[in-house]
Amino acid sequence: MTNLHSIARLGLALSDPTRLRLFAALRDGELCVCQLIELADLAPSTVSKHLSILRDAGLVDSRKDGRWVHYRLAKKGITDVENVAKPFLQTLEKSVEIRADARKLRTIRRADLEVLCRQQRKN
Repeated sequence: MTNLHSIARLGLALSDPTRLRLFAALRDGELCVCQLIELADLAPSTVSKHLSILRDAGLVDSRKDGRWVHYRLAKKGITDVENVAKPFLQTLEKSVEIRADARKLRTIRRADLEVLCRQQRKN
C-alpha cells in the first residue's frame, strides 16, 4: 500500500539531477560505490548521501562485499513496477547528460576496482 509519505520520499529522491544520474547509471546492472563516485565526480560523502536518499525511497538496494559496497536498482518497490520504472528510465536516456554518463560508464566498468578505489582513497 502506498502512502503520501512514501510518495513524498520518492519525489525527493527523483528531484535532484545527481540522483537521477546515479539512478540511471544502475539500469545496466550493479556498480561499486567507487564507480559511482568516479562517474559523478563528487566527494564520496556527497555520493553516499545521494545513494542513501535513493535507498530510503526504495529505488536502489546495496550489498557489502569485503571493503566495497555495490548498488543496484531495487528488485521491489518502484523499480519493480514495469509500467513506471521502464518508461521513466527510457525518458532519462533521452537526456544529453545521461547519454554522456553511459559513455563514461563503459570506461569505468572496464577499470580495475582495486585500482579505482585505491585512487579515490588517495584523493
